[in-house]
Amino acid sequence: MSNISIEDRATGAIIGAYIGDALGLGPHWYYDLEEQHQHYGEWISDYTNPQPDRYHGGMKAGQSSQSGNILSMLIDSLLTAGEYDESDFCSRLDNGLFPLLDGTPNIGPGNFTNQSIREAWALRTQQNKSWGELAGYADNTEAAERTLALAVRYATCPEKLAKAISSNTHLTQCDENVHSTTVVYGAALSLLIQGHPLDVELSDKLLNLFSNDNQPCQRRTPYETPSNIAQAARENLIQPVWKVSRVYGMSCAVNYQFPACYYLASRFSDDFESAVLHAINGGGQNMARAMLTGALVGAQVGIQGIPERFIGGLENSTELLNRAKKLAASIS
Repeated sequence: MSNISIEDRATGAIIGAYIGDALGLGPHWYYDLEEQHQHYGEWISDYTNPQPDRYHGGMKAGQSSQSGNILSMLIDSLLTAGEYDESDFCSRLDNGLFPLLDGTPNIGPGNFTNQSIREAWALRTQQNKSWGELAGYADNTEAAERTLALAVRYATCPEKLAKAISSNTHLTQCDENVHSTTVVYGAALSLLIQGHPLDVELSDKLLNLFSNDNQPCQRRTPYETPSNIAQAARENLIQPVWKVSRVYGMSCAVNYQFPACYYLASRFSDDFESAVLHAINGGGQNMARAMLTGALVGAQVGIQGIPERFIGGLENSTELLNRAKKLAASIS
């Protein structure tokens, strides 16, 4: 692991997120695993087409969902501005995303729009609210799915990372638990990009990233979670591993998603394929689970450790890879 460069780890984190997102396109939101198995077999091992009458219907295997598209918008903003420019990113949402939505779940790029984005759209376009007045209380991981780009850009600058992720999260989500767990996820990702393992010592490193007067969240629990979960993964407490979704919860809430992602990323720290496929096969909000897990494991194995079939199977894979490499090269 120590021989992997920071740029290769950063590239792996972004491509890992794109892969996890696209893997979830077909089997997204199956809470009934018997129904999932009827449509996709006992074990999903690759990109799949969505069912025509379900979320993402009409899309094709290997395409990005709306979460992947928004991630690209934030990366493109970072590459254009050189730094996090919130007004530029908000302008991209105003002009490139919101005109394509109508406030319902199945409309928009990717044929599925998260609740937090729908609520922001309604306040912005229907009530003419300003940015800074749009955040709601949806407790999903939508912000983390885009702000992982900020964790990459500021992987070696913890104060900038915390400020940027905090501010960007508050564009769409104002719940304090969402805020704290999202910032800590980004900080954990940054340490993995630097080459630190996701182990029982990671939480102490997270606490030491920031001065006592400048902690991005004041509760200890978000910082302690990665190492507590890593200990459980080390002891192989969940068998079979795909049942991580049953143990921590199948829905979109941050309190369910982040522990599952940390478990998978620690349990399969050197096996990208196993990590993302166990995330997908657990059902429920498996797209977010695989996207966030893919970033964590991609950072640990680097771009060279991601199977080529997953990279090549992405639609516009060359464009996505170039975008990821450019962002990785911007780390200062």
